[in-house]
Amino acid sequence: MKTKAFIFDLDGVIVDTAKYHYLAWQKIASQLGIDFTHEHNELLKGVSRVRSLEIILGLGNIEASQEDKDKWLVQKNEDYLGYITNMKEDEILEGVITVLQFLKANGQLIALGSASKNARPILEKVNILHYFDAIVDGNDVTNAKPDPEVFVRAAKLLGKTASESIVFEDSVAGIQAANIAGMVSVGIGHKDILNEAQYNFNDFTEIDNNFLQTLVNT
Repeated sequence: MKTKAFIFDLDGVIVDTAKYHYLAWQKIASQLGIDFTHEHNELLKGVSRVRSLEIILGLGNIEASQEDKDKWLVQKNEDYLGYITNMKEDEILEGVITVLQFLKANGQLIALGSASKNARPILEKVNILHYFDAIVDGNDVTNAKPDPEVFVRAAKLLGKTASESIVFEDSVAGIQAANIAGMVSVGIGHKDILNEAQYNFNDFTEIDNNFLQTLVNT
């Protein structure tokens, strides 16, 4: 059997931490008098913490010193960490474990490619760290998606080329990064939003073993 590199984003793909990011950013936005909605939060998917703050400040046409920006970035992370402290296995999105188990049982290589700087503690809290052969997160990369750095690094750690790599993503920036890298892109979410993905599923419950086997064989 061929061996491929299966690379997963974290937020919105493996676990639903997006709600915690939203609450933490909403708190910052509220302090600044900005009405931050769920629709606005979609703009932050797959981008770095620094870029997320820039987007929020842009929504309110707010100019801020670097000192203030640094303060808000620290506050956001502390609030977010407070929210995820009590995460448990039941917060893993439906169907994810089944896919991870199939890949592991069939000798495939699995990596995480995420902008999150808290990826390891989250994977530990939900008890799935052992599935991953490599982890590349926001602590390891310089460039945010759609730059493909995070996925290229993950594939390299697994000893695989871009053409041997498959990426699961829920953000437009993440799908674009996978495509730029020359990897197979699998969108997890609404196909109208993730229309640049080569394959698209609403969630992992729609992904069966035959599809995964096809990815391995092609």
